[in-house]
Amino acid sequence: MTRPIARIAFLGTHLPRQCGIATFTTDLSAAIGAEFPGIDRIVLAMNDPGQRHAYPPQVRFELPENDSDAYLRAADFLNVNTVDVLSVQHEYGIFGGKAGSHLLTMLRALRTPIVSTLHTVLGEPNDNQQRVMAQLATLSDRLVVMSEHGAALLRDRYAVPEAKIDLIPHGSPEVPPTAEAKERLGVDGRPVLLTFGLLSPDKGIEYVLDALPAILERFPDTVYIVLGATHPHVKERHGEDYRLSLESRSRELGVDANVIFHNRFVSAEELTDFLAAADICLTPYLQPEQITSGALAYAVGAGKAVISTPYRYASELLADGRGVLVPWRDAPALASAVMDLLADDDARRNLGLRAAAFGHGMHWPSVAQAYLASFERARAGHAEEKRTRIITPTLAGRPAGLPDLNLSHLRHLTDDTGVLQHARYSVPRYEDGYCLDDNARALLLMASVEDSGTDERATVSALAGRYLAFVSHAFDRDSGRFRNFMSFGRAWTEAHGSEDSHGRALWALGAVVGRSDTPGTRSLAGDLFHVALPAVLDFASPRAWAYTLIGIDHYLDAFRGDRSVETVRSLLAERLLELHQRTSGPDWCWFEDCVTYCNARLSEALLVSGARMQRQSMLDAGLASLAWLLSVQRSPEGHFAPIGSNGFLERGAATAQFDQQPVEAAGVVSACLAAHRSTGDVAWLGRARWAFDWFLGRNDLRVSLYDPSTGGCRDGLHADRANENQGAESTLSFLQALLDMRAAQLAVVATHP
Repeated sequence: MTRPIARIAFLGTHLPRQCGIATFTTDLSAAIGAEFPGIDRIVLAMNDPGQRHAYPPQVRFELPENDSDAYLRAADFLNVNTVDVLSVQHEYGIFGGKAGSHLLTMLRALRTPIVSTLHTVLGEPNDNQQRVMAQLATLSDRLVVMSEHGAALLRDRYAVPEAKIDLIPHGSPEVPPTAEAKERLGVDGRPVLLTFGLLSPDKGIEYVLDALPAILERFPDTVYIVLGATHPHVKERHGEDYRLSLESRSRELGVDANVIFHNRFVSAEELTDFLAAADICLTPYLQPEQITSGALAYAVGAGKAVISTPYRYASELLADGRGVLVPWRDAPALASAVMDLLADDDARRNLGLRAAAFGHGMHWPSVAQAYLASFERARAGHAEEKRTRIITPTLAGRPAGLPDLNLSHLRHLTDDTGVLQHARYSVPRYEDGYCLDDNARALLLMASVEDSGTDERATVSALAGRYLAFVSHAFDRDSGRFRNFMSFGRAWTEAHGSEDSHGRALWALGAVVGRSDTPGTRSLAGDLFHVALPAVLDFASPRAWAYTLIGIDHYLDAFRGDRSVETVRSLLAERLLELHQRTSGPDWCWFEDCVTYCNARLSEALLVSGARMQRQSMLDAGLASLAWLLSVQRSPEGHFAPIGSNGFLERGAATAQFDQQPVEAAGVVSACLAAHRSTGDVAWLGRARWAFDWFLGRNDLRVSLYDPSTGGCRDGLHADRANENQGAESTLSFLQALLDMRAAQLAVVATHP
């Protein structure tokens, strides 16, 4: 006989962090503790970037959302502490990585049964959201949803078996009616309308304000209470714009004397008072697909008359006469519904009674019992082999052996203009000035950092803005070309730069469009991308074609179907393929008669283009050329040895062994990862790690190119020593390769069931 559950872990946000999931996690844990006092409860709390909170003692572990290593430490913590079941509160936005994919890293490393409560189930997910939800469903023993619509989406959209789904309502507190509540809030004897929860522009509160003049004309003593602080993520991006617009609107409508804004995140006890005082609760939300709402659940559980817009959760919860639904963005309809209920005490009371009867099963004691039953089912059906991690000889599921991302030296090389080209040791060389090449590389890196998640959002945003400003200033709209070199005195030293620098700028701009979530940054990058793209069609440099193709691939992540961009991609990819077919032979599988610099980018461009265009000939050429390139860059001892820049590799001649450049290793890492994505062959992951280890000392001189004391990378390997200068190209090459490796290792965990 299975022993009773003795210890439950909860993963999610937790009070005092201000968000709806935090309230839910806190309440669920407390409810289970109250119903089952013999069960030990521990909480693993997700921290938003740069924040720490004064958690209660039951919070035993904190995870910074963008720290990928923390998820694996958390898994180890749970495995060591013999937890019987993990209750995951899932919302895409509270976990790091693309669509919260860092969570999957943790779940795959667990030996514990997993029950995931889905606070959002999207009917139209993007590719990353679809992938994360599919893996979450595979890794979880049970999935909990709070509505029939959510269960239907899991079955129909995500192919989750019915037997794996538990429908458990959102919990709500019991709110005893108290005559003193209005008196305590200073609204004694007045009709009270209430909207509560964290404020954001999708709450639709402005339509209630628009309805108030008509309501007050008939019921002049009515007071509308808007209870809740602005959502922290909204406040971070937009400040208090929404709240201030509501306050301004109420003044313009002349209803401000009847509107009370409580700009606070209230405790459960305070919320009970506000609910007790309310005559009508309003949820005029604007998102049709919203499948849960803690505020609506609380209002129904409290037996309140509710008026709502018909979003999914409201349509389900307020069916059968348990509430009133009004059309979207319709202030007159809101006003009419409110006045009908205020004018008819019996109708309002009966509406509340029907809600209370249904809401009785939503009270936390009942919900706690339903969750424990779900946890027991998870334990009974738990299969250890479902969570066996994918381990390859060279790439394990956890990102072990990779340095932390350190931007210190990059910041040191960056001034108000952009990133300086060179350094003497780790000291910037002003006399060499700036170049577009390195500022484009830096912009690409910032897009990658933002995409992977960071606790240094403000720093990354500031750096990205500086590098994008440099790239923008480098573009000459009259000629349609970028300039490359700028003196320290901010004077351009050429009319236009090389074709390669132009292609590299397009690569970075495409990455910003495809990866950044900052609207202004994306808009400027998109504008520059489009006006600079046509010039490439007249270029002769294969590397300029390749950089542009890689940038186009990033751009199409955001705007798949842009026919003008797809046309350019087709033309350039065909040129590159034709070049390979014309030049390569039995013993020389390459694009040119000399293997020179940034070589692997040529193969990578064919791989990403062939994969997106579904052109097998391009994929085959990309894979064959990359495999050949790796074969001529393998030392007799078996480690990676990039072709030296002192002579390169001429067809029919010997390979130059030195100087070996970091940019070559970074290119091979990226190309091998592209090969893995296009083929699914895990051997390419091992080859990527093989090339990356060159930075860390697995090279001809057995010295590390990466300097952890500065965060910089040495400028290459000479025959007798490492080049101790730490310039921008080398440092950016290392940092980009590091990010690529970390993302790839996490993706292995996220995408293999």
